[in-house]
Amino acid sequence: MKLINRSAFAIFPRQPFADWANQQQDELNQPMSLAEHRAEGNVYLTAEFQSEDDVQQQLAAHYQHIFENELAAWDEFADHWPKERSLALFQEWFEVVPQVMALDLLQTPLLLAPLED
Repeated sequence: MKLINRSAFAIFPRQPFADWANQQQDELNQPMSLAEHRAEGNVYLTAEFQSEDDVQQQLAAHYQHIFENELAAWDEFADHWPKERSLALFQEWFEVVPQVMALDLLQTPLLLAPLED
C-alpha cells in the first residue's frame, strides 16, 4: 500500500441534478431515482488538504471543471447545461465529501491517461 500525495473530493448527486439528468434521458433510457444516481459517486483527486481553508480553496479552484465533467456525462455537447454554473449551484446539485488521504492498495504503477489535450 502506498500513500499518494493527493486529497480528493467524492461527488454525489443531489435531487436537482437527478431531476436535470432525468430530463436528458432519451427513449432508450428510463429516468433514474436519486438513489440510483447516487449509487456510484465520482472521486476527483486534488492537492493535499491541510486545513478547512485548503478544502474551500481547492473546491473553489476546481468546482467548475468537476461540474462540467458531471454534466457532460448526461449532455456531451452542453446543449442543456445550466447557463450559470456557480459554486452555489454546484453545491445545491452535488454533495461534496472531502477525502483527506488517498491510499493506493495496488503494487502496479498508476496509469495516467489525460482526458483532455
